Amino acid sequence: MKTEAFQIDGGDAGKRLDVFLAGRFPSSSRALCRDTVLAGNVSVNGTPCRNKGYKLRVGDVVSAEGLLEVEDNRVRPDDTVQPDIVFQDDALIAVNKPAGIPVQPLSCTERGTLMNGLVARFPELARIGDTPLMAGALHRIDIWTSGLVLAARTPESFDAMRRQFAERAVVKTYLALVEGIVEAPGTLRHELAHDPTVPYCRMVDAATLAHPDRRMTAVTEYRPLKQTGNWTLLEVEIRTGVTHQIRCQLALNGTPIAGDALYGKARLDTTRHFLHAAAVRFRHPFTGRDCRIEAPPAPDFNGFFS
Repeated sequence: MKTEAFQIDGGDAGKRLDVFLAGRFPSSSRALCRDTVLAGNVSVNGTPCRNKGYKLRVGDVVSAEGLLEVEDNRVRPDDTVQPDIVFQDDALIAVNKPAGIPVQPLSCTERGTLMNGLVARFPELARIGDTPLMAGALHRIDIWTSGLVLAARTPESFDAMRRQFAERAVVKTYLALVEGIVEAPGTLRHELAHDPTVPYCRMVDAATLAHPDRRMTAVTEYRPLKQTGNWTLLEVEIRTGVTHQIRCQLALNGTPIAGDALYGKARLDTTRHFLHAAAVRFRHPFTGRDCRIEAPPAPDFNGFFS
């Protein structure tokens, strides 16, 4: 952690406070500097300043206390989170995440996520991988999606599994309850892009945008399992890993996921959308053997058809 004070001269006058701090502390990051400002740990002329966009003036004295470096920004343990572990060995851990908690924290000060709970039980995870706040997690699922999340326990298993994800050799199977009657299996292929008209994460068909920022190929295969009323339970397989892929593509297909207010219509009395990561297939990173790990859906998911 850094604690220092600076007097502003003509070269720094006019800079935003967070930009100035990031420049003075290259081992930190602009995001960490911003969080430090918002936490009230940065003072200008002896008074805490929570305005990250404050424009500095000549003669201002800026002091920062407890500014984190990138190395510090790692997942902290939280033993109040008790992960439902469905598989573990020396290479990997597989967890059945409930709907309603995120996979990872957004900063080291956050608690209550899946990875906080896993780091409390497996401290070695905090140093695994190339994204510190993922703590060895190999992929993510949305907060309100339940089901399997894989984490690597060693750098070697992390690298081996990341190669399989990059080669699209990992097959993820989901259960999705969708609105409408689906009679036959099918394959959905889209180029997806982030919707530039909203300030939050939402994917759209890139073909509908004049200038998409980045096109991402998404391929989703599905087959119907059972029906009730105007709802169909689908088994869905994906090898690509585009953000919100299944949710967006099923909505584009006219069969949005039940309870998904972002891509469909929230017609159910529920806080979650009915998407569950049910299984994953891959080659074991140490033995090379084919593996399949499964995670049963929660009672609220199964209860829809009872």
